[in-house]
Amino acid sequence: MAHDFPSFGDPHGGSSPDLTREAVLAAVEARLISTLGEPSGRAAVTFLGTDRIEVLRFGPDAEGLVRYATLGMSAAPMADPTQPVADQLRGPRVELVLTVRGGRDGVLRSLATFAATPQVEGLVVAPGGSLDLGAPLWDGAPFTSVLAAEPGGLVEDLELAEPAEPVRFLPLLPMTPIEAGWKRVHGAAALQERWLSQGTDLRDPQRRGVKLD
Repeated sequence: MAHDFPSFGDPHGGSSPDLTREAVLAAVEARLISTLGEPSGRAAVTFLGTDRIEVLRFGPDAEGLVRYATLGMSAAPMADPTQPVADQLRGPRVELVLTVRGGRDGVLRSLATFAATPQVEGLVVAPGGSLDLGAPLWDGAPFTSVLAAEPGGLVEDLELAEPAEPVRFLPLLPMTPIEAGWKRVHGAAALQERWLSQGTDLRDPQRRGVKLD
């Protein structure tokens, strides 16, 4: 799977009792439910050599929007790529949220794949970066990659016990292959400005790519 996030070292070491995997994920799930309501479905995927990743489905809401949120990515912090040994307490923690009008449950495995990249490939997933699946995000999707957007707009950051950083919930914005290539050259901000200026509905599962010439 292609990506443009920095890599980091292999994480090992202990953890604070207040920041166990179970405690962190219970708090994350509670935040998602308090914001988005009770899940309408959930699935779990375990890749070889990784911890379990769940994807929760919320909705559809009154507008027909379905939201998919990962659960498991934030159990451990992502490490500073310049450090040879990962810190088990400090470092960014994120979960991913994708909004699709009408829903596309076929995206569940794709989201779990993205959520497992810090464990599998040693990546720091951050706003402005992209993840490329190399295949449609779901059957028939015109998108093969996503842009990680700024957190805080839909689901507020979740504060954890010090010295841990908050869990941030990053919206994922699907990109067509042409948009993804243009973004690599011109940057995330430029692509988002094109989307905004052309009134692009990024929640439309069948939208066409924006004009980029």
